[in-house]
Amino acid sequence: MRAASRLSRARRKRDDPDEDLDAEIDWVLKGAGSLVLDCSEIGDDRPLSGCSFSHDGKLLATCALSGVAKIWSMPQVNKVSALKGHTERATDVAFSPVLNHLATASADCTARLWNAEGSLLKTFEGHLDRLARIAFHPSGKYLATASFDKTWRLWDVETGEELLLQEGHSRSVYGISFHQDGSLAASCGLDALARVWDLRSGRSILALEGHVKPVLGVSFSPNGYHLATGAEDNACRIWDLRKKKSLYVIPALSNLISQVKFEPQEGYFLVTASYDMTAKVWSARDFKPIKTLSGHEAKVTSLDITEDGRCIGTVSHDRTIKLWSAAEMDKDKAMDID
Repeated sequence: MRAASRLSRARRKRDDPDEDLDAEIDWVLKGAGSLVLDCSEIGDDRPLSGCSFSHDGKLLATCALSGVAKIWSMPQVNKVSALKGHTERATDVAFSPVLNHLATASADCTARLWNAEGSLLKTFEGHLDRLARIAFHPSGKYLATASFDKTWRLWDVETGEELLLQEGHSRSVYGISFHQDGSLAASCGLDALARVWDLRSGRSILALEGHVKPVLGVSFSPNGYHLATGAEDNACRIWDLRKKKSLYVIPALSNLISQVKFEPQEGYFLVTASYDMTAKVWSARDFKPIKTLSGHEAKVTSLDITEDGRCIGTVSHDRTIKLWSAAEMDKDKAMDID
């Protein structure tokens, strides 16, 4: 489905080099503006801390303070398996971009790799304090883990070996994200900094200063040159990596931002999750608000967006998983391809 929509778009661009990019962006933003609550499901007995869609959008993984991660089938959110093994609360979960494998992070200082059936494949040990967020490299061959031991580390998924141990934050490292071409990583931490790293040299090539409180979320845009950060200072900042500075500050948020993610295909919109019990969708063209996703009854801790950008998943301390879907995109897409 995702490949088909990408191919049809690529074909239209090839056949019509003057295809109006603004019209395409308008169409995607219209879909995001039509997002409605599609499904709400209790995910655990304890608050939920992370969520991730599989690359084909057929599965959703969640994790909770109980230490258990669960896999659910989409779009009905029926439980497929439970991943039990962590001895402390689970802090994040991420599906591999290539296989139906997934990784979990925990306050027990380990990350673990599982298959979709719930079997443990690997344990990544080495961090000296609890883990926060994790991310797979776009190749699927490496896993990055951020930790309260002030480091983030890169692991070989196949062997379980630690490949990089990156120091550079003066306090706990919380979030981690990869550039789509796989050459850069971005980390963010409780020292109010985000850092961009060159994975080939292992060096920090950019320190992004501007937030005044811990930075919890970081996301590269698929356009390759924008980076978004969300922080406890209630701000979401957009950084231009070409100019090495803050391009825009999304203001008017009433509480801290726990997570931020760009729509994964073209980066036409981004979504922030907040402790104000909502997630918000913003246009990446002018960073104006498009939609507020209201329905959770406690702080929203994490979010993910399907590859085709048509469904957003949010999880919260209210223990629910909520799916938000763009209803009218099907009809428009059919018209578009004609």
